[in-house]
Amino acid sequence: MARVLVFYQYYCTPRGAWGTRYYEFSRRWVRAGHAVTIVTSIYDKSDLTPTGFVTRLDVEGAHIIAFDLRLSNKHGMARRLWTFLLYSLLGSWYALTLPADVVVASSGPISIGVPGLMARWLRGKPLIFEVRDLWPEGAIQLGLLPSRLGRRVAHAFERLCYRSARVVVALSPGMAEGVNRVAPRARVAVISNAADLELFDPARGGGEAAPVGAPPDLNGRSVVLYAGTLGRANSSTEIVDLATELKARGADDVRIAVLGDGYERPDMERLARARGLENLVFLGLQPKAAVAAWHARAALTLCAFKPYPVLATCSPNKLFDSLSAGRPVINNTDGWIRDLLERHDCGMSYPAGDVRRAAEQIVALCHDPARREAMGRRARALAETEFSLDHLADRFAGLFTP
Repeated sequence: MARVLVFYQYYCTPRGAWGTRYYEFSRRWVRAGHAVTIVTSIYDKSDLTPTGFVTRLDVEGAHIIAFDLRLSNKHGMARRLWTFLLYSLLGSWYALTLPADVVVASSGPISIGVPGLMARWLRGKPLIFEVRDLWPEGAIQLGLLPSRLGRRVAHAFERLCYRSARVVVALSPGMAEGVNRVAPRARVAVISNAADLELFDPARGGGEAAPVGAPPDLNGRSVVLYAGTLGRANSSTEIVDLATELKARGADDVRIAVLGDGYERPDMERLARARGLENLVFLGLQPKAAVAAWHARAALTLCAFKPYPVLATCSPNKLFDSLSAGRPVINNTDGWIRDLLERHDCGMSYPAGDVRRAAEQIVALCHDPARREAMGRRARALAETEFSLDHLADRFAGLFTP
């Protein structure tokens, strides 16, 4: 059994409103006999409450060390960079002092590689470097890294992280390809985000029953659910445009419900008010149990990102929640998610920005319950066979030893 030291800045349990990958993985690793320590910080969508600058918690056998460094995607770039830098410096102390047989550094931000590299090069600890998004390519395509020198330094650090790791964990096939373009000799394992088969089990019910606090306007209408971040990478304006198109088509029996928060939410709400969109409902951040209840109520879900090639490699939690809940996905990315939905016939894809096509797909599925339910059954079967938490946690734990 291994002593596993994890550096991950966004730790969250189901009481929060964020992905629970390391909560779920760590408790399974503990049950398997591993000793797990996670060094994290305070994300505004997590449920961690600091009791001092360094808070220590025991969460189902995993030891959590949380720095009171506040992190939000609403923060400006300078503040975010400062938070990332300070975390990496503080984390390096623990990388050099805590007992460990293997170290996991989960990026982004890629600065998480600093404590991982400290443990690798100064203590000789095996490093597993996890890539949850491709950086700096994502920052470059989104226009966040304009400096040529900055790009060179960023690419060099990315390459160093990949080459220093015993294995690189990529969350999608597209990310794995991106890693191998930078470091062709790197050993890469694809371990995606996971499906919570228990929490999102469609057999637990839902159907036409509205979740607690649901606006009465949703009663008797088909709900198209977007549950996720409303940040710079997400097609937030496109969701408003889609609601506009549905209204223009007279699809009064369809409502788009948005669960989440982020940098672009205020602009979305202002635009929706200006257009008089009563078919677009903003529900804010919700804990994981409430997200599951909304999936049970939904007819379909949305997976929408801005049309940058790097975003086609993403592995969004919203996809796996939808598959777990047995809900077809309407997707606008042109990558592995599109291929997955087509191969298993559990969703439909449209070109990013083509809200007319998206509206056609939504109306067609909302008015064809037999086809929609068949797609949902295939979605659930896919979640069970390929993306279960137990299966993926076991695969990851298999990397702890050579």
